[in-house]
Amino acid sequence: MADEKLSIQRKMCSEVKTNRTVYREPENPVRWAFNQLLRSHDKTKKIYPIDPYAEVYQFRDNLYCIYTESLDGMGDVWSFLILGPEKALLIDTSFGLGNLKGLCEMLAGDREIILANTHAHYDHAYGNFPFGKAYCSEYEVPLLTSKKDPHIWDYLFDENGRGKWCDFDRADLVKFQDYEIIGVPDGYKFDLGQGYEIELFQMGGHSPGHAGFLDKQNRIFFPGDDACIGALGVGGTPAEFDPCHKATVTELRNNLLRIIARRDDFDALFPSHGLIDLGPIVLTSIVEACDRVIADPEHPTEIREINRNGAVRKQYCQYIYQSGYLTYNLDHI
Repeated sequence: MADEKLSIQRKMCSEVKTNRTVYREPENPVRWAFNQLLRSHDKTKKIYPIDPYAEVYQFRDNLYCIYTESLDGMGDVWSFLILGPEKALLIDTSFGLGNLKGLCEMLAGDREIILANTHAHYDHAYGNFPFGKAYCSEYEVPLLTSKKDPHIWDYLFDENGRGKWCDFDRADLVKFQDYEIIGVPDGYKFDLGQGYEIELFQMGGHSPGHAGFLDKQNRIFFPGDDACIGALGVGGTPAEFDPCHKATVTELRNNLLRIIARRDDFDALFPSHGLIDLGPIVLTSIVEACDRVIADPEHPTEIREINRNGAVRKQYCQYIYQSGYLTYNLDHI
């Protein structure tokens, strides 16, 4: 389990404005080494004055990868801005700290920016408010709608108003305002102009309407949290936000197989946490872990006890080859 003493975690040096003070998850050596090399030595890295909370990397001519540090002690977050001939697609908005909208407008030039979420979790969608409109899988609409709440950031602060896991200026969080949520079906295509399309894949598992995005022009698949090196969590969504029972290990497995069947359309994976620009073999390793869980859910590689907001529960962990763990509970197989 994670040790919340910063002294035994290897702190990452960066010029961003956030200062992480507490880590709530175990250090993954592969992820840490990747981040250290990337954030210390990558020649495309830039921090722009318009948003001092974000590191910007350019790994393809028309792809900006935007790195922000976690505000709640868990994994740091990637957002992705794909520039098409006429429009740009932004995948995810992190926690909503800083001026991501202004940063993306600067990078996109005069292109209209379309926002699409992989899923509704705090570290992926709490920055949606300034954009006015967000697309997501039709199965994620109830959960994303529930996040339209001016108090969504309260859990980040203690009784004295200080960040529990990260020091930052609360005034730099985006302002709460209503915005439109548009749920779309599996296979929906975002048109960026002149035939440049990004296809949405329904990928229930980590959340009911978790979505991935296929950029055939760059031959990249963006799997969100459904193919991260280190940890991949399934389930945990309250039943009222998962009426179709999509947040399950079985749902994740079946949708990963659908994506693997499109293997000729992409060469690289860009997950939302940790290592990016990975080979597609990662998807096969996750499917194999899902198969082991489905065959014998009560006997995984490891069983942990975790504390979430004062509630202690069992977390079942199945090893993913050369990656980390698939975590789940017995109600979401």
